Amino acid sequence: MLLKAGVDISRLNREIRRALPKIETVYVQYSETFVITSTYEGNHGAGSLHYGNDAVDVGLAEANATKIYNVIKERLKGSFDVVLEGDHIHIEYDPK
Repeated sequence: MLLKAGVDISRLNREIRRALPKIETVYVQYSETFVITSTYEGNHGAGSLHYGNDAVDVGLAEANATKIYNVIKERLKGSFDVVLEGDHIHIEYDPK
C-alpha cells in the first residue's frame, strides 16, 4: 500500500481501516499498485464521510478500472458504499 504525498491514514476509523487489506488484495490480483489518494484532507462535498474519517479515495489505472471496482464493491458489500469516480474509487463506511 502506498500513500499519495500528504495523505494521512492515522485518523481513519476502525471499520474503514480494516477494509484496506481487502482492497489491497484486489489490486494485487490485477497486478496494480494500491495507492490511497485521499482521506480527510483535500476538498470534498459538504457532509462527506471523508471529514468523519470514514472514507478513502484510491487511485485507479484505466486498464482494469471496471474489474477492480466491481470486485471491491462485491467484497465490501453491506456497510460500505463503493463509487467509481473517474480516476479513483471512493470507498466509505456507511452502515445503513
